[in-house]
Amino acid sequence: MFFEGSEKKAEIIIDKNSLSLLNDIDDCFWQNMVERCNAQIISSVSNSECKAFLLSESSLFVWHNKLLIITCGVTTLVDSVEYFLQHIDNILIRQVIYQRKNEYFAHAQLSSFSEDSKRLSSIIDGKAYRFGEIDSHHNYIFHQHNNFQANENNKTYQLLAYQINKQVSERLTRPNLTPACVRDFLNIEVLFPGYSIDDFVFQPYGYSLNAIRGEEYITIHITPQAMSSYVSFESNVDLFKVTKQLLSILQPASFDFLTFNESNFDQQITTYVPEQYKSKALVKDELSNGYLVCFATFIWPQTIYTDAQRLDTKSISHAL
Repeated sequence: MFFEGSEKKAEIIIDKNSLSLLNDIDDCFWQNMVERCNAQIISSVSNSECKAFLLSESSLFVWHNKLLIITCGVTTLVDSVEYFLQHIDNILIRQVIYQRKNEYFAHAQLSSFSEDSKRLSSIIDGKAYRFGEIDSHHNYIFHQHNNFQANENNKTYQLLAYQINKQVSERLTRPNLTPACVRDFLNIEVLFPGYSIDDFVFQPYGYSLNAIRGEEYITIHITPQAMSSYVSFESNVDLFKVTKQLLSILQPASFDFLTFNESNFDQQITTYVPEQYKSKALVKDELSNGYLVCFATFIWPQTIYTDAQRLDTKSISHAL
């Protein structure tokens, strides 16, 4: 069974002196916004600084001054962004960032990044970038072009793992898998102590976790199927410090690291990336909104032949 785990992501920053997204907007609004991209809210966890919604297709986080929504599958996240921009006074909106990474099967998506960015450009003036080569792992970023300049302390870390170890895939696709089993396997409570956690195991496969502590957030999404396995970690807490542990558990064939405003990216890579992984791509650029974006792809070079993938020609499959 195939599922597109690769995410689309949007972050919208507002003027918190005029509106608190956390206190002044009710859950009905967020439900309606999420439904626009063909997803549903499953559950939530909150504190005085942040509310995290677990979605049928990833996650939504709401703070006083911003929101972060991440969706996967064939969701149309641009519809949710458009909904927000249509319902919130544009004067209050300070910055919009929209991001899409390369999909396993881009042709199965209902829109492309090019189409999404054109729609957003009809509402707000923006700039677009691609980090990474078109024939390899890459991320597209569209951001609003205005006088906004990001705070250098506003950091984001994304660790994206592909083709996890076969035994790991088998473990994460076992029948009767529970959220506690996945948390224990990933050593979540040890790596990220003191967080309020909300997580869910999907049927037949898949796992999502939201964790918050004050303004800090962590979100994890797992698509464990061997043919298209993908695991993503995102946080505003430094993920480099747990990179070795996570890679040791998952043993992916390749992974990406993408950061916003991590000025020591080069040193972090040298310190925390295991030596068996070799760099395939390194991209760095400062966006006009003040964010320093760094992107790197690493692969574990293979020295042993594997068998070709057998496909079922009688079934409907995106892999054909």
